[in-house]
Amino acid sequence: MLRQRTLKSLVHATGVGLHTGQKVRLALRPAQPDTGIVFRRMDLPGAPEIAARADLVGETRLCSCLVRGETKVYTIEHLMSALSGLGVDNTYVDLDGPEVPIMDGSAAPFVLLIQQSGIEEQGAPKRFLRVKKRIEARDGDKWAALEPCEGFKLSFSIVYDHPAIQKSNTSLTVDFGTTSYLKEVARARTYGFMQDVEDMRDIGLALGGGLENALVLDEHRVLNSEGLRYADEFIRHKILDAIGDLYLLGRPLLAAFSAHKSGHALNNRLLRDLIADPGAVEVVTFERAEEAPAGIGGILRPAVT
Repeated sequence: MLRQRTLKSLVHATGVGLHTGQKVRLALRPAQPDTGIVFRRMDLPGAPEIAARADLVGETRLCSCLVRGETKVYTIEHLMSALSGLGVDNTYVDLDGPEVPIMDGSAAPFVLLIQQSGIEEQGAPKRFLRVKKRIEARDGDKWAALEPCEGFKLSFSIVYDHPAIQKSNTSLTVDFGTTSYLKEVARARTYGFMQDVEDMRDIGLALGGGLENALVLDEHRVLNSEGLRYADEFIRHKILDAIGDLYLLGRPLLAAFSAHKSGHALNNRLLRDLIADPGAVEVVTFERAEEAPAGIGGILRPAVT
């Protein structure tokens, strides 16, 4: 039986929120089967909880933000991507501030944190969501779609009028039946443009952003002295974000995701449309690992101890 997985032990890290600029302490804790991913604001009275669910995403400007009543948790997507990539079904995410720390702008620091803890299997079956028909969300020339696939595959394309991005590959397909999250996705950093920074800071965003936690571009080039980690790091980060957003379904997916110029808002609309159509998805389990599609191996069952 393919089983649910949680962490072996408590691990923690400290960093700065990309948008709030606030220093925040994060702790990842083991959780019982069927808990899912649950965020807890330890700095607020009663330590209110917010489950990582698509229907609780309340803000999507430049990040995915969970909202429940007066409680918010910003910029969850990179951590969610790492948890999805390493196949963690159940964990508590404790924060003493309103935003998950940005770390280096990728999912790699969260991957290392999870690996430090170790991952253990639990007594309950891992439940997958199998997409049964194509679901698509559109906004002008932007679109995102999910369709049936016996595995997990993502295709993305972007368009920017910027020489540094145009020189890189602006479309990419990653099939986790033939490659791994750790190798192809985890280290890709978020990116932004110098000319947008002042505007974002005027409205209280990107207060913690800098060259240490993002790829920053001026009108002509990448300003980071070390350059790119991947020749096509921009499009790989869009796939990293999409993996995190998709994990807000609360289950690993058996599906093919494809998108053009999509972002957090459109990704979330796609998930809500999927949830709203009872004939579009079904829950499946696998009694034997060899019965599972090849496409779920690399992202959901890596050799992590």
